[in-house]
Formats: sequence, C-alpha cells, structure tokens
Amino acid sequence: MPLKPKQINTFLFFKLPAAYFCGVRLKSIDDIICCTSVRHRWINQNPFKSLFWAVQGMAAELSTGALVMSYIKESNHGISMLVANSKATFNKKARGRIIFTCRDGLLIKESINRSIETDEAQTRWMKSEGVDEQGDTVSVFEFEWTVKFKK
Repeated sequence: MPLKPKQINTFLFFKLPAAYFCGVRLKSIDDIICCTSVRHRWINQNPFKSLFWAVQGMAAELSTGALVMSYIKESNHGISMLVANSKATFNKKARGRIIFTCRDGLLIKESINRSIETDEAQTRWMKSEGVDEQGDTVSVFEFEWTVKFKK
C-alpha cells in the first residue's frame, strides 16, 4: 500500500484535528484490511461515561477512508472521494480501547478501477466493526463511498 499509518496520522493532525485530539489513530493498513483505534478518555466521552458516538464514527470512517485514499494514491489518477451515506448500529457501551476494522479494501479498489475505465462515478458500501478489549462488538458503521475519475 502506498500510504503508511504514520502518514495518515500526520494527515489527521493537520486536516482532521478533532479526530486527532480525540485520540483516533490508524494502526495498520494493507491491501484488504485497515485498523484504527481510539481509547475512551475524558475528552471523547459522553455524559454516560462511554465513548461518544461521533468519535466512534470518526474512527470507523477513517478505517474505510484510509483504504480509499491509499488506492487513489496507488492509481496515480485524479479521483474524488465522498461519503454519500452512512449507517450505524450500537450494541454496548464503548469503554477502554476500541479497534475499528474494515476488510473491504479489494472492493473499493475494484470501484476505483471501474471509475477510471468507465469515467463514471462508482459507489460502494464499506463496513467497519468496532470491537472492545473483551472482543465484544460495540458498534458497526457502514459508509457509502462515491469515487469519481477526474479528467
């Protein structure tokens, strides 16, 4: 993959400081899987002493978006990316360190390649699952990414 966790975490600091200061970090990325992490702390908690849903959303979105960004960079083409839609399900309070994992790298690569070939926008739903330190799923986010080749 052309992008590495350190590059994306630096990007967060300068372009998405809210995510950075809430503790969202990219931990690993390869062709298929991207993992992000965030720890429940005072700055990112809700009134119920668990991780605020929006912080979970930032970590989940990063696990999908980093794959999109990496494949766009790898393509060496101008491609726009945009979240068109999102869904979330919450299963239990998010406490401690939560790891969000997206396993849809090859699906977005296919959509990017199709956009380049057809010169048409492509959409793809990507899923990110948040798991706590006990191995329980705390939340599942889905993001509909739109990618479009720019001439």
